[in-house]
Amino acid sequence: MTDAVLDRVWSLSGITGRDSGDLDVLSWYEERVPAAGPWLRVNFVASVDGAVTVDGLSAGLGSEADRRVFDLLRVSCDVVVVAAGTVRAEGYGPLVVGDHHADLRSRLGLAPQPRFGIVSRSLELDPDDRIFRDAPVRPLILTTRSADRSRRDALTRVADVVECGDEHVDGLELRTELDDRGLRRIHSEGGPALFGALIRSGAVDEVCLTLAPMLAAGSSGRISSGDAPDVPVELALAHVVHSEGTLLLRYGRFLT
Repeated sequence: MTDAVLDRVWSLSGITGRDSGDLDVLSWYEERVPAAGPWLRVNFVASVDGAVTVDGLSAGLGSEADRRVFDLLRVSCDVVVVAAGTVRAEGYGPLVVGDHHADLRSRLGLAPQPRFGIVSRSLELDPDDRIFRDAPVRPLILTTRSADRSRRDALTRVADVVECGDEHVDGLELRTELDDRGLRRIHSEGGPALFGALIRSGAVDEVCLTLAPMLAAGSSGRISSGDAPDVPVELALAHVVHSEGTLLLRYGRFLT
């Protein structure tokens, strides 16, 4: 670890205030984010031996520190992007940040609530689901130009449907389409297939990885899946946050 990174090893346990404390934590994740242009951040949790789920859910790897940063990363973005499969598997409801986090967003000059962007090629989504019905802000559905037209038409009643590729959602098109809508700060919470697609298209700027202090074994997958990119994407370590054995790592292409 370089001297520059050693200066950015912080303890989350000592940051306790809900107001100024959370703003301090957010400032760690704001460093080196450019003022202009789209910025795509990905957030995942994994065990020490590389598992991304316990009993099929990522929640089994979580800790208080991971949950706190998970929530705060939603504070500093314009849109939260999640694959439809992950929405179903993890039991997502409508995306709503609480009053405290909405206030923090306003202090950062952001809308009180982030948009929710659901990535789906099949469009097998129920327009009457509470994820749409109870959403505080009209969600986005990020899909392909080859998607079923009747399903698309049904979903336009409850969401803005955005085409981001021909047969597959393309990460660079996704970035551009969201940026064109004023959604510059893009935050993705997975899943692995979407992360893999974003890597292959060269769309990922930053990765936040929580390393949970446990060995999970089993047959759990990795945080990204699918074909490898033509050339591996090199990242540099921006900072390390620790709390009771949990490590929260921040890597970025912007540092290389």
